[in-house]
Amino acid sequence: MRFLDKVTLRYRNRSDGNVSGYGKLFALAAGFVRSLRGAMSEAPQITLISWIMVGVLAFVWGGTFLVTEVALTGMPPFWLAASRIGFAAVVMVLIWGARGFALFQARAGGGTWGNMLCIGIGSSALPFALLAWGQQYVTAGFAGVSMASVALLVLPLAHFFVPGERLSLRKVLGFVIGFVGVVVLIGTQAFDSTGGKLETPGRLACLAAAASYAVCSVLLRRLPPVDPIGLSTVLLIIGAAVAIPLALIVEGPPPMPTPYIFSVLAFLGLIPTAAANFLRVLVVRTAGPVFMSLVNYMVPLWSVLLGALILAEPLPPSLLWAMALILCGVGLSQFGALSRLFRVTRR
Repeated sequence: MRFLDKVTLRYRNRSDGNVSGYGKLFALAAGFVRSLRGAMSEAPQITLISWIMVGVLAFVWGGTFLVTEVALTGMPPFWLAASRIGFAAVVMVLIWGARGFALFQARAGGGTWGNMLCIGIGSSALPFALLAWGQQYVTAGFAGVSMASVALLVLPLAHFFVPGERLSLRKVLGFVIGFVGVVVLIGTQAFDSTGGKLETPGRLACLAAAASYAVCSVLLRRLPPVDPIGLSTVLLIIGAAVAIPLALIVEGPPPMPTPYIFSVLAFLGLIPTAAANFLRVLVVRTAGPVFMSLVNYMVPLWSVLLGALILAEPLPPSLLWAMALILCGVGLSQFGALSRLFRVTRR
């Protein structure tokens, strides 16, 4: 029996009720590590670590909008996306190489590599390009709502293609309530019209980006057992291989960034792209794409709160109502996982 299994079994067999907090934390971590090694045909396992990772992702991506606005002052949008993905790929290759370039536990077939190619393109380069083009013709509110719709798109896809992600009335109601919370937060501008000739294609581009994220999240879960760092790295390499030539075609050679803009690009590549992409892979591979999609409801909240805290932007009057709806939606959709989590922490 492996060391992690021995420790966890000892923890589970304790009935004296005196297990220390460190023991509980170690047992949770041990289970999480084993789940990374297990086959992805098993039902998703939502743990305390899963909730922490989703919370971190929501906070990081919610704050990314503020940093992106700074980067756009010195770098056009397609090159900004290509810089983020390229820098992240370089960092992850160094980490992956230090770990021996581990990837699949067994020899991968052509279908698996085809899925990897689709995920690498569809989770970074393709949606970045669609959003960069679409947001020129739609309101920022519509773009935000389209990203929140990722969660609603993942639900039916996961029901049919991911083991253990069965659709239920409670789960559907929870996700719909959370989506309404995002709409309330953004306000009427979510569906305002710009009046432009290309507004409809722009909206379709934003929705296509959301669909791309949803499909790739499901495909990511269905991959065979794989090293998460290796998987994150390969996906970023594929994304960079598409994003950089695309930026060159659309915007020409990149402008030379100032030292300050370069540091901003480095930050965007390291934290919200490299590190966050790794966390995203971990969450999808262990807790499932439906659970991961909840981050799309939390990101707008953090974006508004951080904007008020850092930039002194006014808080919308609907913030409390929106927060209540989003939290209620998350709680309702994940009621079973939360109940199991609280039972474990009380032991």
